[in-house]
Amino acid sequence: MTDKEIIEAEEKRKAEFKGKNVVFMDHPLIQHKISILRNETTGTNEFRKLVEEIARLEGYEALRDLPLEYEETKTPITTTLTPYIAGKKLCLVPILRAGLGMVEGLLSLCPTAKVGFIGMYRDEETKIPHEYYCKIPSPIEQRTIVCLDPMLATGGSACDAIEDIKKRGGKKIKFLCIIAAPEGLRKVTKEHPDVTFYVGHLDEKLNDAAYIVPGLGDAGDRIYGTK
Repeated sequence: MTDKEIIEAEEKRKAEFKGKNVVFMDHPLIQHKISILRNETTGTNEFRKLVEEIARLEGYEALRDLPLEYEETKTPITTTLTPYIAGKKLCLVPILRAGLGMVEGLLSLCPTAKVGFIGMYRDEETKIPHEYYCKIPSPIEQRTIVCLDPMLATGGSACDAIEDIKKRGGKKIKFLCIIAAPEGLRKVTKEHPDVTFYVGHLDEKLNDAAYIVPGLGDAGDRIYGTK
């Protein structure tokens, strides 16, 4: 395929989600770093750093609507009113284990953010996700919650994690992923239309093993050097 044909195919996939709460992160830096992630020769250390860097870049965009309030600040010259982030602190919720690789990228932007955890594993035969752990800071009703998972494949883990957060009182939820499959994005936007999804790249499809194509393999294994 030519460059033009590749771009046209990508835009056609994205068009399905026009009008839904999906933000595609088309920044050249993000796209470049994702390409390096995909390369099977990229080692664990570099892979881990890239995931953190991409999360930081996505987080910058995802947090642009955080509310501000003005407080008095004394500078070396005078006293003035300056803006600070208002309300309860941000809450990050990575889906274990791959989501952990994105946490530091967001914490570098908001060091005071609270961090919760949702642990899930996928049954390799049924492809159904199963939760084994959930610990979320409370109260979360007034917090902006950012759920993190590098890969949005079938959408099952994402839907279950978001549902858990909602059951615990979460209302303003954002979901950050690096790569998504159309099948998974279709599922999550249908089941959770009130959640905004930030996607680094929308890939072609899922294969028979429910892995994203072309994807980048198992993100958790590549972050932590396991198989």
